[in-house]
Amino acid sequence: MSRADRNIFLIGPMGAGKSTIGRLLAERLVLPFKDSDHEIEARSGADIPWIFDVEGEAGFRRRETAVLADLTCEQGIVLATGGGAILKEENRTLLKQGGTVVYLAASVEQQYARTRRDRQRPLLREADPHARLVQLFAEREPLYLSIADCVVTTDRRTPRLVVQEILRHLGRDDPTTAS
Repeated sequence: MSRADRNIFLIGPMGAGKSTIGRLLAERLVLPFKDSDHEIEARSGADIPWIFDVEGEAGFRRRETAVLADLTCEQGIVLATGGGAILKEENRTLLKQGGTVVYLAASVEQQYARTRRDRQRPLLREADPHARLVQLFAEREPLYLSIADCVVTTDRRTPRLVVQEILRHLGRDDPTTAS
């Protein structure tokens, strides 16, 4: 089985549940779980809000591309990406060529409900975070769809139900088929 068949990359907006669902999916498939945002923080020794404050979004996106270039070369992982990872064409290519891309879709209302109290999200440090989520959704939705091998909605669904649907899409209902 090729690397591209074995890697599963989760994309989608902030608040879609990529990290939570990714951990559960990796557990079910007996694969390592990686989170690109956590990898960026580990490699830089700083949290994402600090990186945004000091280097701006452009600096963060450069770090993100470097991390994705490394992680998409690994074999047999489940990777949760940051919501904006799909903004750069290079990142979209890395994800599309390196594995199966699962778009975890969430409505703006669901995103807002899940992120409104989270002070660690630099892009939502605005007077009207809901309006910002609407804007981000409009900009990013076509990019998510352009590289998705499958789309799974997370609104009003438990992470376990979402994982079951992903496994059905992947034809991997049985974890022994993951290797």
